[in-house]
Amino acid sequence: MTAGGDAVGAVWRDEWGRVLALLVAQFRRLDLVEDALADAFEAASRTWPEEGLPVNPPAWLLTAARRRVLDRLRAEAVAVRKQPLLVVDAELQQRAHEAAADPFDRTGAVPDERLRLLLLCAHPALAPESASALSLRLVLGVSTEDIARLFLTSTATMAARITRAKRKLVKAGVPMSLPDEAALGHRLEVVADVAYLAFTAGYAPGSGPDPVRVDLAAEGIRLVRVALDVLPSPRMLRALLALMLLQHSRRDARVAADGSLVLLPDQDRRRWHHEEITEALWLLSEAMAPPAADDRRTREYLLQALIAAEHATAPRAEDTAWDRIAAAYAQLEQLTGSAVVRLNRAVAVAESEGPEAGLALLDGLDERLPVGHRLPATRAALLARAGDVDRAAAAYDEALARCGNEPEQRYLRTARAALQER
Repeated sequence: MTAGGDAVGAVWRDEWGRVLALLVAQFRRLDLVEDALADAFEAASRTWPEEGLPVNPPAWLLTAARRRVLDRLRAEAVAVRKQPLLVVDAELQQRAHEAAADPFDRTGAVPDERLRLLLLCAHPALAPESASALSLRLVLGVSTEDIARLFLTSTATMAARITRAKRKLVKAGVPMSLPDEAALGHRLEVVADVAYLAFTAGYAPGSGPDPVRVDLAAEGIRLVRVALDVLPSPRMLRALLALMLLQHSRRDARVAADGSLVLLPDQDRRRWHHEEITEALWLLSEAMAPPAADDRRTREYLLQALIAAEHATAPRAEDTAWDRIAAAYAQLEQLTGSAVVRLNRAVAVAESEGPEAGLALLDGLDERLPVGHRLPATRAALLARAGDVDRAAAAYDEALARCGNEPEQRYLRTARAALQER
């Protein structure tokens, strides 16, 4: 691929959601602006390799997409109103001028463009899971394949769900404007879910060559920080931000110089960002202050943050309090009923009670976790520790068949090869 082509892909990943949010804020037409922005990127893929990268690529795309939206609006207005073209042009120019001067909500309540678009996608017309999936794809540019993995479903099923969600917003005539302050609280849970799902996708990409996508994880953190400043329910957001910072603090130690993954027990803890751990522990103490959290989502984030804090505060891997982590996972599983939580609990139990105890907790999870490589990879590691080499090799083969991320494939192949040395 040419340098211009590479640039288009990079700008798509980094700027799609931001430019789309600006267009939605300006024109209030999700159907039009998404098509227009896709057209602008298509034009960029043709012109940038030949003419060179523009000085400001996002501004180039915004201008190109705006022209396409205005052309479409002009055509619609002429067809519907039967008005003279000059009258329509004057109205559209005035509209574009006003929107460009003030592209955000007139109240100024939510000044961040991506957060505004997340709140719009979290409209009550959509089920929370559909709103989260749509937001991840539309606003943050997460691939449909990776979203499907996060929701434990197939790519085709997730693609259909996202398409239905977009159509529902358009057909229902959902206004592209923010609700009043009282209604904002109802959408906060979806915003928090999206931010954390984006964060999770950043540190566990299901496909592609990158071992981690720190930029995507950082954007999830940034959204939570912005939301803390402008939205209600700070306790839930503080617990979520504490959880994210504790995990994000390990970013520099997660990947070796050759691009291979470094698992938590093998990480150089001197490379962790300890100032972020300190901030996270303070946020966690604030979130746990009386009165006790009484909503499920806040309790869920608190338990996850407490687990992350056990890892972050252990001076060495062997000092980790796995019994406390296992107990916290048991509470979290009781609260959520999540198969992924059961999988993580099995790892903690294996560390505190032995691999056989962990393997017992994996029984019955195959039907609940039919996609993704985490379950067979975990089973393989525990079987290897228990000395069952043949079953461990078969589990590693299954994990490799399910895994689409190249660095994780390399890790799994290395682990499987190590079985032959036993």
